[in-house]
Amino acid sequence: PSPGKIIIIGSGIIGTACAHELIQRDWQVTIIDKSTFASQCSHANCGFICPSHALPLPAPGAISKTFWKMFRKNSPFYIKPRLSPSLWHWFFKFWRRCKHDLMLETAKHRADLLNYSYDAYEKLITTHNLDCEYQQKGLLFVYGDPHHFHEYEKTNNLTREHFGIEAKPYDAAQTLALEPALNNNVAGSWHYECDAHLRPDRLMAAWRSLLEKQGVTIKENCEFLAFESQSNHATKIRTSTGHLEADHFLIATGATTPLLNKQLGVNIPIQPGKGYSITMPRPNICPQHPIIFEEIKVAVTPMQSGYRLGSTMEFSGYDTTINPKRLEALKSGAAKFLQEPYTQPIEEEWFGWRPMTYDGLPIIDHSPKFNNVTIAAGHNMLGLSMAPATALLTTQLINNETPFLNPTPYSLKRFR
Repeated sequence: PSPGKIIIIGSGIIGTACAHELIQRDWQVTIIDKSTFASQCSHANCGFICPSHALPLPAPGAISKTFWKMFRKNSPFYIKPRLSPSLWHWFFKFWRRCKHDLMLETAKHRADLLNYSYDAYEKLITTHNLDCEYQQKGLLFVYGDPHHFHEYEKTNNLTREHFGIEAKPYDAAQTLALEPALNNNVAGSWHYECDAHLRPDRLMAAWRSLLEKQGVTIKENCEFLAFESQSNHATKIRTSTGHLEADHFLIATGATTPLLNKQLGVNIPIQPGKGYSITMPRPNICPQHPIIFEEIKVAVTPMQSGYRLGSTMEFSGYDTTINPKRLEALKSGAAKFLQEPYTQPIEEEWFGWRPMTYDGLPIIDHSPKFNNVTIAAGHNMLGLSMAPATALLTTQLINNETPFLNPTPYSLKRFR
């Protein structure tokens, strides 16, 4: 279609990146959000841009190794016990994906999005001078158990062979030389030099300023309620602040997208995977590299203007409370390996719902109900890392352009 008016529902990293691509193609872009701009999962995540994360969660042994542990409240992965047919159906589908060949197939399509986005971020941030504390220092996977450290070599060999993704191994002494903020509990580490990190809230603020200068309209506290349509064509949306008309509509609502299933005419299998973070001032002995303590799933992000502990995965539905035990687990986990694991004062305690699909791939496709509604959601834990590639592919689908990637792996048809 010829560029006209488009309304993007959702102001997170995916909606924002899509607005950036669409405004370049002369669309008149409006972003609406039921809350404030980028206040959900794009606000205080760990800020990793990580091509290293091509392998999906559904993998051989994923259920047998972690599933039953997920009912323990102190586990890095936690399921809140409850009767939820959709959740258990999701886990059944997840279990069926835990096969070697399916893992590699999924990883290829994840890598396509991750690799393009990594290059696109460097160009975007440099070209527009976005102040977001972007640093290319890689990502350090740190282990405390020598067996687990050596066992990771199998994964490294796998990703090197199939995707050209390789980490450098460091023994305990080499790890401490590379990252002196660690203590003597480390057995070794793997350094993915291909990764980068930034401060997400700074990125979103800078990107918003750029988009508004380019003519994008942003409406906060404007909740989408329903489509109004003629036949299979959406003509306007009803919102909490009135009606808005457009030629095309883009759904970029992350983990809450299934709440719109009836409106979209499709059953979107996304579960909200709750992640936590704590933001504070940089410690005196601050890590130089972002770190993941892989055995306990605690992530550390040293930012230029602060310091963040994050991660965990909690399947508790759309629960809006902050569990202090989950925050304490981040602090105690970091204390196992860092000389100065946290500081005072705590600047922010935060949670966000990650949009988890059972196959580990996002949804980038048209709604089957309307010919002018597109969906871009379900990026699992990698919305930040996949946003530029998602935005380009989404825009190409909207414009009926030849896509730079095969869109089939990200389509809704795979769920039917």
